[in-house]
Amino acid sequence: METEDIRTLSNYIRVHRKKSGLNQHELSMLLGYIGDGQVARHERSLSLPTLTTALAYEVIFRVPVADLFPATRERAQQDIDERIQALKGALEQRSGKGRYAPVTARKLEWIAMRYEST
Repeated sequence: METEDIRTLSNYIRVHRKKSGLNQHELSMLLGYIGDGQVARHERSLSLPTLTTALAYEVIFRVPVADLFPATRERAQQDIDERIQALKGALEQRSGKGRYAPVTARKLEWIAMRYEST
């Protein structure tokens, strides 16, 4: 078993490229790149692909983007959770009365439902 399979990687582009038998040049060609430098940078987590390229990786390997880039997905989850908690705190400070009370209540209900299923 390769070291990559044992530890958690920030992305699994190289793993899936190797499984597919593609080299960096061939994968670059499929993605529409002229050279293979960008694929190498993605594999080593030196740069993140654009959304279009990330979706292209998903199409090529038939693996969800979140599974190809688990570290990026986890960072996004943590950032959003922190921001949702900040939003919740701000919403809870608002008055429960007045014209915007139903909208505030709906937002707080949405936040509560997000965390019920986890």
